[in-house]
Parts: sequence; structure tokens; C-alpha cells
Amino acid sequence: MQKKNLPPFKIRCSAIGQIMTNPRSKSESLSKTAMSYCEAWLKEQIYNRKREFTNKYVIKGLVVEDHSIDIIARQLGYGMLFKNEQSFENDYLTGTPDIITKDTVLDAKSSWDVFTFPLFETEANSDYVWQGYGYMNLAGKTKYKVCYVLTDTPDHLIEKEMRSYAYNFGYEYDDLKYSEFLKRMTYQDIDEKDRIKVFSFEYDQKKIDQVEQRVLECREYVNYLINKL
Repeated sequence: MQKKNLPPFKIRCSAIGQIMTNPRSKSESLSKTAMSYCEAWLKEQIYNRKREFTNKYVIKGLVVEDHSIDIIARQLGYGMLFKNEQSFENDYLTGTPDIITKDTVLDAKSSWDVFTFPLFETEANSDYVWQGYGYMNLAGKTKYKVCYVLTDTPDHLIEKEMRSYAYNFGYEYDDLKYSEFLKRMTYQDIDEKDRIKVFSFEYDQKKIDQVEQRVLECREYVNYLINKL
């Protein structure tokens, strides 16, 4: 395979958690998860193709994002918030935070349903925590809030879920009751304050130092892979 000039490896904030997993052996600098991420990243560069990942949870999050941001604005007392469209980049990181205020980066995480909503959790998913450190570093902010929101599922996704249910369990679509799925997947009967869960933390340069060191280790592995071609 012909080698070409490739950009230096940088980590997307949403994927920092993947390279920060610890290897099983102390003699290794990268975990299997981190190496797999580097390999996928290199394929993207070599073949000029972007790896896409989607499922029903991701799709709902994208579709209801504006509604989730509105709930965050009301419940956290911001009055009004707007989705950030600006992407950031430095020597190690890239990312596009959801919301940026004067001193805070906020990230909206739209739960699929009440059973994926982290009602009893006491801390955020570690991947989101790493993502938050990255976003703060890129945007020059000192505070981060990851906001889980229970937002109504749009009609077309409810219908899609019904069709999937019918197919998977051997029912005819017309035999299913839309009202039952509507009840299960919308939440107007629940007080809005009970449909948001927020985890907050502050900037930590030591965490960023760890990420930057891991990026350098990933670059070494990427160079190793390139030299094998």
C-alpha cells in the first residue's frame, strides 16, 4: 500500500475515554481498546472514509437535542440556551461541545427511556467525564455539566419502535396499540424537574496532562502501524 502524508493523531473529546482505558499488563502503554481506536482512526485517514456508528439511542439523541437543551435551560435557570456549532482543535484534541456559556460547558445526553435515565446514579459515566475535561480544555472554560434529560420520543421514532417490536416478537403491526407505546415513550405526566439529572465537575489540568501523554503514546502506535504497511 502506498504511504502518504497523514495528519498527526488527535483524539475526539467524545472518544477520550476509549484511549484512557488502562492496559491489562504494566508492560504495555496502550489497552486493546485504545489500540483498536487507533487502528480505526488510521483506516479513516488512509481510505478517506469516516467511521459511522448509530443506533436508536443515538438517533433519538440527535432528533430531540433542541428539546433537551430547552429543558436544561429552564431547569438550570439559564432562561435560554443555544446549541454551539463551533468546533475546536488544539495539538491533541478536537471537539464540538453542545453548549457553551461564560464559564461552563454543558453537554446534553437524551435518555432513551425511563430505564436508561440514571435516576439513582451518583456520578456520570466515565466516558462523559473524560469528554468534559477535553471540552473544557478546548473551550477555555473551568466548569462542566453533563445533563441527562428524559425527553419525549417523537412520533416517527415511536412508530419505528412499534414496527421493530412487531417484527422481533412475531406480531402484526396493526395488532399493536399505539397508545401503549406512546405512554411508554413520552413523559408529559412527569414533572419536568424529575426528568433531568445533572453531574458537575471542574477543570483539572492533571487530567489533561494524562490525556496529552496518552495521545503521544497513540501517535507512537500509529507510526508503528504505518511502518508495517
